[in-house]
Order: sequence, then structure tokens, then C-alpha cells
Amino acid sequence: MALRSPIVSVLGHVDHGKSSLLDAIRGSNIIATEAGRITQAIGASIVPMESIRKLCGPMLEASRLQVSVPGLLFIDTPGHAAFTNLRKRGGNLADIAIVVIDINEGFRPQTVEAIEILRTYKTPFVIAANKTDLVPGYRKQSDLVLKDLAAQAPEWVEKFEMRMYELIGKLHERFAMNAERFDRVEDFTKQVAIVPTSAASGQGVKELLMVLTGLAQKFLEAGLRLDASGPGKGTILEVKETVGFGPTIDVILYDGTIRRNDTIVIGGADEPIVTKVRALLEPSPLQEMRDRKSRYTNLNEATAATGLKIAAPLLEGVIAGMPLRVAASQADVAAIGAQLQAEVQEVLIATEKTGIIIKADTLGSLEAMGVMLKERGVPLRKAAVGPISKKDIAEAEANYEGDPMHAVILGFNIPAAESTERAHVITSPVIYELLDRLDAWRAEMRKKEEAQQLDALVRPCKIEVLQNCIFRQSNPCVVGVEVRAGTLTTGMPIMGKDGRRLTSVKGIQRSKESISSAKLGEQVAVSLPDVTAGRQINEHDVLYCAMSEDDFRQVKKLTKFLSEDEKNALREIAELMRAHSPMWGV
Repeated sequence: MALRSPIVSVLGHVDHGKSSLLDAIRGSNIIATEAGRITQAIGASIVPMESIRKLCGPMLEASRLQVSVPGLLFIDTPGHAAFTNLRKRGGNLADIAIVVIDINEGFRPQTVEAIEILRTYKTPFVIAANKTDLVPGYRKQSDLVLKDLAAQAPEWVEKFEMRMYELIGKLHERFAMNAERFDRVEDFTKQVAIVPTSAASGQGVKELLMVLTGLAQKFLEAGLRLDASGPGKGTILEVKETVGFGPTIDVILYDGTIRRNDTIVIGGADEPIVTKVRALLEPSPLQEMRDRKSRYTNLNEATAATGLKIAAPLLEGVIAGMPLRVAASQADVAAIGAQLQAEVQEVLIATEKTGIIIKADTLGSLEAMGVMLKERGVPLRKAAVGPISKKDIAEAEANYEGDPMHAVILGFNIPAAESTERAHVITSPVIYELLDRLDAWRAEMRKKEEAQQLDALVRPCKIEVLQNCIFRQSNPCVVGVEVRAGTLTTGMPIMGKDGRRLTSVKGIQRSKESISSAKLGEQVAVSLPDVTAGRQINEHDVLYCAMSEDDFRQVKKLTKFLSEDEKNALREIAELMRAHSPMWGV
């Protein structure tokens, strides 16, 4: 039985330093290539034991740890809330995990979620209390974290210890778990080890690797033994074009062995994909699979656990996130295909008859978008992998008639497409930005919809009859008025201060020119049928629009769209009407 590398999943809240910490281990800078500087997909890196020995040096020798694991395979997972399911796959694959927490920010929603995922899968983990260099007053004193901490000023140590025990307290309060700084842990089976780290300065990286290696060797060795001759099992991380090979797939091989010319079965959206391995490429040590500049070694066979690039025919329809299996014989293909399709059905998104359309570059991203949208109460009509098509646009336009709020397409990490008059398109390579823009668009659409509703109602208006501006007494009465609140429009019903309807506006003139409306502060002549100046209408009279009780109630719900003068007029109208009927408009 061979001993494979333990798979280490790196989880935590967005921007707490997961990728930066891996960069410190690898001496690379993969984080600079990420959209929004946030990891958007699962990536993998192999850190061989030779590199760990070189980095840790005397510390490893002093520990007298007999190490037989071949190295560590790190899976870097997205930290944003949208990637719950991607992280679940990463957590499920992992033998051990690192939960990265910004020591200055403490626990955040995805910190809690990451630990819950790991507990669900019973995955042991350590905590990297990252960004210790940002605790105010820090001055680097040593490359070894314990010596560095001991050499800091007492004031800094006090701040640092307070932050550390806040983490310890939160773990106990939220999860009933005991934790302690790694050098103070008495029993690693009962306490979670916390390693202070700084990805920026490299502090704690050696100690973190030491703790991971020690835990893997001492507690995971039995689970790391595998039958190297068994058929390989893996998960597809990404599908992309590779120069000289065409379409290729990046895969985490977590069990068994895969060889060149093996028949592999891959889960598909509709049916399994069966093909043959033409080339196996393994990233060189400390290279990140997502980095397009990574160097690869051509292999005849590969054994778990490792990250691989596989070249094979018929990969065009493969979707990232799908399971992969090696078929030992042709007779096994059908049974494996049925098993994989059952797994795939667990993650496909259920859609409804009405709702928005979402598209993404990978199954994992699509699933993540679907989960977050469902949490926000946004229904989905269609969810698919791939670029936005003309058919997608047509379907979104068809949604407009039923509900304009559904006439939108979200595209994650795919080519942009043009919006149309009836179909709005939002694309972004950063998922939280995509959802924020959706929220903004929906808010704008709601405002437009409510404004249209308001325009169909009688809006509050107040006018005053001007002195010496009685131009005709009757048939119709023509008087000069000033608009004191709202907008006066033709056809508007008019009432007096007693709340009794008097007339309606037949026409409006300004400088002898007929107009349809007059705004706040404007002075105009109005023709009012069925009233007589000197009787129902007099100079200095204050008149209001005559609102029905039903219109009043509906306008009251839309007051956020009214100007301050309109709001004041609405209150005055309510007071006038309630003088006669106390419950009017309530």
C-alpha cells in the first residue's frame, strides 16, 4: 500500500489572506492574477516534502518527527459566501484543512461557514491567525514566530493576546470547541491549534507547515494509504485550451492511479462523457494549476493525491466541477456512467417556470450563483454553463411581458453581451460584484415601476388664487393661480379647504399659450367650469386636488417618490378630510 500526499483545503472569509498565505509557501504571486484579487475557482498546488524540509530545516530535525508522507497537496478555495458549494467540494476532498482568519477582523460569516463545512465532513483543521503584522505597533524581530512574538513590546503583546483569546472564545462559544496557540496545545485530538501568521512577512509559514505535516503524519497516516493499482478518481477543476494539446482538463486526483491511454468517464449535464487519456501533465512542485505560466511534466501515470492536466478527445462539452473516474475495463463504463450521473443530479439547479436567466463558465460557479440567488428569493427560469446566446436574449425578452423584473441575464466569468430594450444583461468576473449590480438594477426597476403606478394616481397638489387675477367670473371661471405644492395638470379635480369638491381644471395657460401642466412656483391662468368667481372661488383661496380615499392610500405607500412640498400637501389634505371623517384614508 502506497502513502499519498494529504489534501489540504484552505478556507476562510473573503480577503483574509488564503491565497496570499499559499503564495508565501510557494514563493509565487497567484493572487495578483485573480479578478478583484479574490479567488474565483478552486486551484491546486503540490508542495513536496523536499520543499518542506528545505523551508523548515532545523525545526523539523529538532522535532524528531519521522516523516513518510510525500508532501502536501493544497486546494485553495473561494472565500466569498457565494461559493458555499465549491467549498463543500473542497472540504469534502480534504484530509486536513487550514481556516485562515484575519486576526484583526476575527470571525466573519464565511469563517463560521467554513468551520461548519469541515465539521460536517469531520475534517480536522488548524487555524492560521493571519495578518499579525497589522496589529498596531508590530516590528519584525525574527523569522521564527515564537521568538518574534517574545521580542515584541509588551503593549503589542497585550493587543495580540487579546485578539488571540477572542478567537479562542468564539470557537468555544459558537462551536463548543477548545483551541489554543499551537505551542501551548496539550492534546491535538482535543484542541484546535492556532498558528499566528503573516503572509506579507512570511511569519508563521514554517510553523504552519510543521503543524500540518506533524498532524498528517501522526493522525492521518492510516487514511493516506491507498491501493496504487486501483482505478483513479478525481474532480475536474477547470476546462481550458492548452497550446499544443487543445482542450484540456485540470483535475484533482484524490484516489487510485490514472495512466496514459486509460478510458475515463466524466459526469455530464445530460449524459456521461467517455474518452481516452492522450496526455498526463503534472505541474512542477510549488506551481499553481491556475497560473498559465506554470511548467508541467509529461507523465505515463499518476497516483493520488495530485493535481493533473489531462489532454483527451471529446473534452469540449466537459463542465468544471464534474466527477471523473477511470474505467478498469470497457464493461465498467456503463455502470460508472450511471453512478456519476446520479452524483451530478445532486448539484444541478432546479429551475421554475418564471424567473431570471443565469449563465456561468463552470458548474461550480453556476451552482454557487443559484444558491445565493435562491437565498435572496430570486427565482430562476434557466441556469446553464456557457456564453450568452441569442436564444437566452429571446427568452429574457419574453420574460418582460410577464414581469419586467425577470427580464435579466446574469453572466459569471463569460464574454459580455449587449443588453436590448427588453432584456438587461449583467456580466462580471467577480461574483459578488455581479450580485450587487443585480440588486442595483432591481432597485432601479422597482423605482420605475412604482413611479409609473404613482403617475396613474391623482398626486397631491396645492394652489392659491392670486389677487386681482379674476379674468372671467364663470362659464368657465378663469383665474390666475400660483402652484404652491406639486404639479397642477389639466383634468385634475379641485376641492376647497372644507374638503368639498368644487370643479376640475379644464385648461391651463401661461403667457396666452395652452400647456398641460404647471410646476411648483409657476403662476398660470386656469379655466374652472361649474364655479363662479366671488361665490365658490375667491382671491387668496387655497385650493387642493380632490383625491379619492383609495388614491390617497396608494399614494401614501409611494411617498418616497414625492417631493417635500407634495408630502406636506398630502398631510394637509388628510387633515382637511379627517376634520369631517376621522378615519378617512386610514
